[in-house]
Amino acid sequence: MSAVGRLRTPASGSPADATGVPPRAIGFWGGLSANVLNMIGIGPFVTIPLALSALAGPSVLLGWIAGALLCLCDGLVWAELGSTIPESGGPYHYLREAYGRDKAGRLFGFLYLWQTLLTAPLSIGSAAVGFAQYAGFLIPSLGDTGRALIAAGLCLINTAVLYRRVGQIQRLSVFVSAIVVAACAWIVFSGVTHFDMAVARGFFETKMPSSHGFWLGLGAVSLIAVYDYGGYNNVCMLGGEVRNPRRTIPMAVLVSIPLVAVLYMGLNLSILGVLPWAQAAHSKAVVADFMQAIHGHTGGTLAVLLILLASWGSALVVLLGYSRVPYAAAADGQFFPVFARLHPRGGFPTVSLLFVGATSAAACFLSLEHLIATLMVTQILFQYIAQCFAVVALRRRRAAPDVFRMPLYPLPLVISVVGWLYLVATAETSSIVAAVVAVFAGTLLFLWQARRTQTWPFLPR
Repeated sequence: MSAVGRLRTPASGSPADATGVPPRAIGFWGGLSANVLNMIGIGPFVTIPLALSALAGPSVLLGWIAGALLCLCDGLVWAELGSTIPESGGPYHYLREAYGRDKAGRLFGFLYLWQTLLTAPLSIGSAAVGFAQYAGFLIPSLGDTGRALIAAGLCLINTAVLYRRVGQIQRLSVFVSAIVVAACAWIVFSGVTHFDMAVARGFFETKMPSSHGFWLGLGAVSLIAVYDYGGYNNVCMLGGEVRNPRRTIPMAVLVSIPLVAVLYMGLNLSILGVLPWAQAAHSKAVVADFMQAIHGHTGGTLAVLLILLASWGSALVVLLGYSRVPYAAAADGQFFPVFARLHPRGGFPTVSLLFVGATSAAACFLSLEHLIATLMVTQILFQYIAQCFAVVALRRRRAAPDVFRMPLYPLPLVISVVGWLYLVATAETSSIVAAVVAVFAGTLLFLWQARRTQTWPFLPR
């Protein structure tokens, strides 16, 4: 039976070994917190200076707005796919079903798995490295090696935290999300109440760059914004563990995007009304400097502690989501069977979780700035564009009547595809080359495996 319209729904308290699948224990607030914690991680706290350096003056705000609009359109894609096929490992199943489970879908599913094995450690590691960078504000004597060791240790600690039943993680996720959102609101409120128009005027009166520089800069800022907003799809990775998923998944995706977008725009404007934009552009811990300027050393220290909590929570839920992808592929017979192993009592993927956690710790020894661009371009070429066309393919099939349908179809798809192509076209050449090489290598590996196993496209005559 096609996965379109199919929904495995064991009782939320049923043991995994009785049904063969993890229990559905995540509700709306758990799904929303998984998204929000992923989105409000370390991203904006370390990338605001990068955005200000990429595009001077008020034009940088256009990049943040463009990134939010692109993510909203892409969020509609994820909402419909997640509602149509609510399975753990999300995109792996979307691509397999849309392009044919026994045809090209095998290639797309394998490439997504291949991409995840490459990008999941980079994504989790970037959050952990950001955590270590802000830890350096509290411990100035930390060198590069010390920060890398702290980041790697965080990944290993999170792996141990997640080695338990997902329902327990949901309660922790909701609690940390509430603290993180409150902290961001406090930071924004501090900026609003201490907003200096003279400082802000220096930012808004900065001359616009040349037309050529503007379009490249807009692409660079939008790419950073998309990275920061990224995480609204985390609930889709956990689709097989979500209660009432056809309604819960779209709500969690589409509520999280505007919520975080408002917080981010408030954060940007607050900082630019307190710190001169040139100082903010060169800061290594911009929010800490911002809060220290307002509340003194104590305020800066408290802000850093809250940012550390946010980045820890982000790394935690990203690891939770990505750890389900190798499990989903193994359960589908497309990856090593050992990755399909579930904990006999907790019902969570054990080998898959340990593997992603260990590789993420290793990724913490790489550079953060270059990894962000490479991570985003690789995901766009491997996955995001293919998912837009997957919506078209799945709409042609019969689906359950309660499946979410995006409004204004196909306009959000068109905007998403054009936006993704624009971000790739304006990215650094090294990032594009790395992504293309990864796609090519993954395709060759798939063809080698298909020829060895006599599966599509090498079916026996």
